[in-house]
Amino acid sequence: MLTFLLNGETVEAEVGPTETLLDFLRERRGMTGTKEGCNEGDCGACSVIVTNEDGVAQAMNACILFMPQLSGRAVRTVEGIAGPNGNLHPVQRAMVEHHGSQCGFCTSGFVTTMAAAHKNGATDYNDQLAGNLCRCTGYAPIIRAAEAASTEDVPDWMNDSAIGADAPYPMPDSSDELATWYEANPDGTLIGGATDVGLWITKQLRELDKVAFTGRCADLQQIEETEDGLRIGAACTITQVLEAVKPLYPSFAEMLRRYGSTQVRNAATIGGNIANGSPIGDGPPALIALGATLHLRKGDTRREMPLEDFFIEYGKQDRQDGEFVEFVTIPKQRDTLKCYKLSKRFDQDISAVCGCFNVVVAGGSVAKARIAFGGMAGTPKRAFNVEKALIGKAWSEENMEVALDGFGKDYTPMSDMRASAEYRMQAAQNMLRRVYVESLGIPASVLEVRP
Repeated sequence: MLTFLLNGETVEAEVGPTETLLDFLRERRGMTGTKEGCNEGDCGACSVIVTNEDGVAQAMNACILFMPQLSGRAVRTVEGIAGPNGNLHPVQRAMVEHHGSQCGFCTSGFVTTMAAAHKNGATDYNDQLAGNLCRCTGYAPIIRAAEAASTEDVPDWMNDSAIGADAPYPMPDSSDELATWYEANPDGTLIGGATDVGLWITKQLRELDKVAFTGRCADLQQIEETEDGLRIGAACTITQVLEAVKPLYPSFAEMLRRYGSTQVRNAATIGGNIANGSPIGDGPPALIALGATLHLRKGDTRREMPLEDFFIEYGKQDRQDGEFVEFVTIPKQRDTLKCYKLSKRFDQDISAVCGCFNVVVAGGSVAKARIAFGGMAGTPKRAFNVEKALIGKAWSEENMEVALDGFGKDYTPMSDMRASAEYRMQAAQNMLRRVYVESLGIPASVLEVRP
């Protein structure tokens, strides 16, 4: 039996392990204000507010949020944004006054996302609303509505609190409990934020009966900073990781900001991003370029490896049955990391190419180079030949151009709907050129260059 709060009301229900909140709301509660658009976490029409055990309220996508993940938490949908006496939330009132809606399909998702931002005092609206798509109103009146509402107080009815509740499916409280369960159920599926597994259900129509959720593993949700680096638990969300790496590696943080919408970053975990082994996952190239170490666990046995060694070939990782990613460690160094994400849509789109460069220049020569790419092979992969051509040589345009030949030895990219093989190769080479140009202090970002 699942117990959670829905718009301030305690709800108890028998739910399936991968039943989505969107389906529960629309089909079992008749609450159709939450819309089904893309059903994969892209459009934001299904956005709701989820308050966790720590009292943190976050916008999330109901379409890829499994019901067991809500155990003991508080959910607020668009039907619960107005007060119990019918008083409009400041965001709702501002949307009316600033003509922020036309067809209205996307409006409910905008309102809940804006209400979450309003509650948290977030005013970076272009970022907060990047995961909500509108095709008829345009964003200007919506942004104006968010700005107008920002000066008003958070209504009392929006102060939800989580409740204590037993989980209806395996939801270990620690990595020790998780290790015990997974060793006994090696054919089971571990679910972190469900931003990837959710699509197995909504798009591939797969059925998963044996699952365990990592959302209560407190020790896997911790980030520890030491003199040497960061120790990041596998269940940490991308939102957490972004904030942790921003002071150390701002280029990595900016790439994570584009990695997915606010709703996706609030759910997706770094462990899931690594463990699924996607050749176009944006986290691994940056981590590999930084020399990250991956820590795995099976029962009481632990082992570690350089992250790049985890990816063997497409769809295959160096992970045994019943073994899971426990945490990843990132060394501290002087910031020389550059991350370039190339995608058709600037925000929250899958990369055609993601290149990460950690080139250290000392005394005019390249003392160290770690370069990794996503989208250029069947796995996230280092550019060893390019690195070899750079290390020990003078950091010059001539030597950089010579090193470009190494890309053809390191990668054999494929052509698909996102890019041709030729385009990918040229884009990767141009990214190295960009590293060199930026090292000279010349702006190269389209967001920075001005006529």
